[in-house]
Parts: sequence; structure tokens; C-alpha cells
Amino acid sequence: MKKYIEVKLDIEGLHSWPNCNIDEVEYLKHLHRHTFGFSCRAEVTHNDRDIEFIEFKHQIKEYLGKKYYDPKYKCCNFTGQSCESLAEELVSVFNLCRCSVSEDNEFFGIIEN
Repeated sequence: MKKYIEVKLDIEGLHSWPNCNIDEVEYLKHLHRHTFGFSCRAEVTHNDRDIEFIEFKHQIKEYLGKKYYDPKYKCCNFTGQSCESLAEELVSVFNLCRCSVSEDNEFFGIIEN
């Protein structure tokens, strides 16, 4: 039987899609704001929490803040990164088995390891 924990957090942030070549949404080339939703799943080995939920969530939030916080905009600035790019980064950094990143809880990029 496999066991997992999962934490969810929302981060206000900006990003853009500089290489957008779709006329209908060409405005995405420019920096724009979303509430990014992160759902991070890690495998655990027993039922007594080898990873504590709150501590795990704080570690992810601290990592994103230290790396991406932009004092000019007072939020995270993910520049040209997609949801999939951010999810892949967190899978790698935190050894996750799955990470989902959404824009406004409407559109999701998902990476599974």
C-alpha cells in the first residue's frame, strides 16, 4: 500500500507567455496576475507523518517566496514560467511524486514523478 501526504497553498503571482502565437490570447505575452494554486504530494512510509503537513507547506511557501518574490509588485513574479514549469521545479526540489499548479483554480498544469 502506498501512502502520501498532500498540501495545498495559494500564491499571488505574475507571469507571462512571451512566445504566445495565438491571436485570441496574445495578451498573455504580457505580465499578468493570477492566484496560483499549488497542490504538492509526497510519498510517506508510515502513518505517523514522516513529513508534517504544516511544516511541509511552510517550506514550499518559503522556497517560492525567497526565489520569486518581487518587491516592485509585492507578489511573486514567475516571469515566463508556465504552471507545468513551476510544478516540475517543485517536484524536483522537494522530491514530490505529484504537483499541480493552477491559474485561478481554473487551469491546471500537472507533473507526476
